[in-house]
Amino acid sequence: MAVSVLLGLQWGDEGKGKIVDFLAPQFQVVARFQGGPNAGHTLEFDGQKHVLHQIPSGIFRPHIKNIVGNGLVIDPIVFRREVENLRQHAPEISQNLFISKKAHLILPTHRVLDAAYEKVKGEKKIGSTLRGIGPTYQNKIGRQGLRIGDLLTPNFDEKYQYLKAHHHQLLHQLGYEYDTQAEEATFLEAIAFLKTLQLCDTEYLINDAIAQGESILAEGAQGAMLDIDFGSYPYVTSSNTIVAGALTGLGIAPQHIGEVLGIFKAYCTRVGSGPFPTELQEATGEKLRQIGREFGATTGRPRRCGWLDLPALKYAVMLNGVTQLLMMKADVLNDFEEIQVCTHYEQEDGSRTDRLPYCLQDVPVRPVYQRFEGWQQDLGA
Repeated sequence: MAVSVLLGLQWGDEGKGKIVDFLAPQFQVVARFQGGPNAGHTLEFDGQKHVLHQIPSGIFRPHIKNIVGNGLVIDPIVFRREVENLRQHAPEISQNLFISKKAHLILPTHRVLDAAYEKVKGEKKIGSTLRGIGPTYQNKIGRQGLRIGDLLTPNFDEKYQYLKAHHHQLLHQLGYEYDTQAEEATFLEAIAFLKTLQLCDTEYLINDAIAQGESILAEGAQGAMLDIDFGSYPYVTSSNTIVAGALTGLGIAPQHIGEVLGIFKAYCTRVGSGPFPTELQEATGEKLRQIGREFGATTGRPRRCGWLDLPALKYAVMLNGVTQLLMMKADVLNDFEEIQVCTHYEQEDGSRTDRLPYCLQDVPVRPVYQRFEGWQQDLGA
């Protein structure tokens, strides 16, 4: 059976967790393929709100195998806390949660490096969640990282001490003061906890499931416009958030991809720095924020809000080969007398385009809007 992929088409926070929870009963496997504890998939189960950071959103369904793919970076401290918080509502978690040995580990010093790099950038900072994501992916690409599978090797401590010493050297060069002693003790306890879970070669697990005709949903984090290659670089995340990331982040071949479910909001939001052509920095933007409760599930930071951006949305649809579009939070617009949608960008030379320019940061564009009369009624009525 083909693998369905679910991902966000904007700058994240599109409501992926809710959709996965709604679709989950149709699937036998739910697999996360990129990102880490910077993700925050919010869903309600048994009347309670849960925010999942690293664990797939199918975890509350005992019949579903939940795979944490090789494309993720895992903070053992956050992961342990997340598992323990979920045990009451998902008692089978140890039986239906599988973690790739090839996923990379976030060390306490990765988090410190994240903060140090942001401080050095000053006004040009990315707006990182400071979860250590970027430095961990840097070590992965630099072939210096530690992986989950290293926990099972006899020389793990030697590998850990080597990488930690390298981080200390970098932090000394940056002149950044820090103390990770207390966090390191918690980290080592969390490492021991991780070893009690199912650590496996998930690329075999998922391909065996494909061969057996099981229904599989690949779950992305963040959004297409934060993709390391195709997003608003450098104000992006450190992984491939588009459908191609599901291939490398899980170890599956292209011919196995079936439906691509693209989620977007009826307006746009963004957390952190970076270009945002349709951003509303006045009362309308604040109204969207308050009605939509646009505050980060992971960081609590207020999200920047703006009108729907069709050039960016069409770009994301193209990159991902989206077969189904799912619009979220249209009800947030219930009370608006007028709703605007960006259909084109006006460039510096006065020309208009409906294509995304190479750089929106150094060469800003002006959004061209089409105005619509609001419906001004409850869509649920």
